[in-house]
Amino acid sequence: MKITKAVIPAAGLGTRVLPASKAVPKEMLNIVDKPAIQYLVEECAAAGITDILIITNRGKGIIEDHFDYAFELEEKLLQNPDKRPLYDAVHSVADLANIYYIRQKETKGLGHAILAAESFVGDEPFAILYGDDIIVSETRPVIGQLIDAYEKYGKCTTGVKECPTEQVIKYCTLDVTKLEDRLYDVHRIIEKPSEAEILSHFSVLGRNVVTPDVFDYIRHTAPSPKTGEVYFSEALSTLAENGRLLAVDFEGKRYDMGNKLGIMQANVEVALKHPEIGEDFRRYIKSLAADL
Repeated sequence: MKITKAVIPAAGLGTRVLPASKAVPKEMLNIVDKPAIQYLVEECAAAGITDILIITNRGKGIIEDHFDYAFELEEKLLQNPDKRPLYDAVHSVADLANIYYIRQKETKGLGHAILAAESFVGDEPFAILYGDDIIVSETRPVIGQLIDAYEKYGKCTTGVKECPTEQVIKYCTLDVTKLEDRLYDVHRIIEKPSEAEILSHFSVLGRNVVTPDVFDYIRHTAPSPKTGEVYFSEALSTLAENGRLLAVDFEGKRYDMGNKLGIMQANVEVALKHPEIGEDFRRYIKSLAADL
């Protein structure tokens, strides 16, 4: 079945980037001239996804405003022929996909948030893109790479990258065997492992393609006794233990928009390639580096 639906959990509180996220959702923090969540929606659209559910919570209505038409602003831009490119950029955002919204009324973790998407998904396989993870690919969109693997092998897929030990213990670790180039069978996942528990240095980084029975796995996942959160990685691990999960070592550069360093890295690296400011910004960086 062709995958046309995606879920973007965007209900986190953004505590790691306070005070910037006090009034502005972290998903709306910019990477040069676009908010982070727009990169996710554009990635979905480029991969052929037509319907997207964004899971929000209180105080995130600005996300809905961003993906709507802005009549007054657009009319002003249309009055000036020189502003036509800006009009096109603003207007086209609302037409990227059919976007729906639901609130996660309690902050109980990623698994709990994804469970809110069950009625939207129905009986179709679907994509999941984490709101914190922006991945820029020079080739096929990363979620498209996962969809390709799902369609080839008929198994759920998760996007992974090899990470240093200090990151693996913050994320998760996977027990894998190689299937083909950049593709692995997954046998087990451990969330936030100790160094002694590390199975490999592959960690799940923000992209999944799953079937709707994953909701039953989430329902049978006990909340963490430490945090009270329902870890989605537990449901993925159940898929793996049943021989139904592949890891895709995706092609693309991932930025963690949930922390301040990741936000700065994304802005600098994207700015260097930006068609409008790239060359000027490169000269600025070189002059700045000379004084470091």
